[in-house]
Amino acid sequence: MAGGASVLSLQLLVQGDPQAVTADEGDTVLAALLRAGVGFAYSCEAGNCGTCKCEYVSGDIFELEYSEHALLPGERDKGVILACRTQMWGDTVIRRVSDEAFVMHPSRVMTCKVVEKSMLTHDIVRLRLGIEAGGPFTFSAGQFAKVTFEFAPDRPRDYSMANSPAEGVLEFHLRCVPGGISAQIPDRLAIGDRVRVSGPFGTSYWREQHAGPLLLVAGGSGMAPVRSILAAVLAKGTAQPVHLYFGVRAERDVYGEAELRDWAARHPNLHIHIVLSEAAGVVAPNRRLGLVTDAVRADFSRLEQFNAYLAGPPVMVEAAAELIGALGMARRDIHADAFYATGEGPLKGGA
Repeated sequence: MAGGASVLSLQLLVQGDPQAVTADEGDTVLAALLRAGVGFAYSCEAGNCGTCKCEYVSGDIFELEYSEHALLPGERDKGVILACRTQMWGDTVIRRVSDEAFVMHPSRVMTCKVVEKSMLTHDIVRLRLGIEAGGPFTFSAGQFAKVTFEFAPDRPRDYSMANSPAEGVLEFHLRCVPGGISAQIPDRLAIGDRVRVSGPFGTSYWREQHAGPLLLVAGGSGMAPVRSILAAVLAKGTAQPVHLYFGVRAERDVYGEAELRDWAARHPNLHIHIVLSEAAGVVAPNRRLGLVTDAVRADFSRLEQFNAYLAGPPVMVEAAAELIGALGMARRDIHADAFYATGEGPLKGGA
């Protein structure tokens, strides 16, 4: 610190936890909790996703800038803050927004081996990894992990698991963004190579206690966490209606359809909708044209009894969340996972 001034220590308490943790002036709430090893839900660490929402109880704080989509004015008026964007300048007390919606799995750092690599589309590669050391790995369907490749050891990326928690091999669907880490995978990653995986992270996971209908909206490689959730739901054998909307630009961007159609044939409660926003040339049967939000709007007038899980590009996720909120779904029942590009937040399915 300039002038040799010392940094003062302070106390941060999460109500309900047995003891406070020590922090430094200027620390964010999230940084202090993670450094102390306190389990706390977070994702982007940049004020974009809203995963680390908590309730401000007391203390001297300063809030850094954050995305308007991560924290609504009405939430802020009720004392909700973002742990990743809230600096502490005095002893601080916070409260988790909902203990019921907060699940913890053991944190793992694992060495994995590439057992399969294949192209799902022209720009989405599927990786399947076998766990060699550091397991077992447990997670909730819809969560993500940090993945580090040997050819880029200082650039870990966040990717959502596409497999259900019951499957023994980890599966990831990575979009090959030009100039990004994932774009190098087809040429620089081989079967048998080692990959480091740590996690799990994220709160956009399946809430198993909800018995009502489900709305799943995926855009592009956002199908990864949605597939994980769908596989887990179907394995449970519930009769709740499940409506999946898979939005892509064109026919060449569709993947995994054979598996989805097979699941739908065996589970009459599953309804599949593939939506093309920029259809050109040959279009397969069973397609809908336009934006994925247009398809949802055409099919439903109200969504009060639903839970929703959204994953994909931020523009799509934000538009879908706004729409289904307008159709009556409570915000607490909308679980969103936006796939940000480099510099904007988590790179789940991205670069």
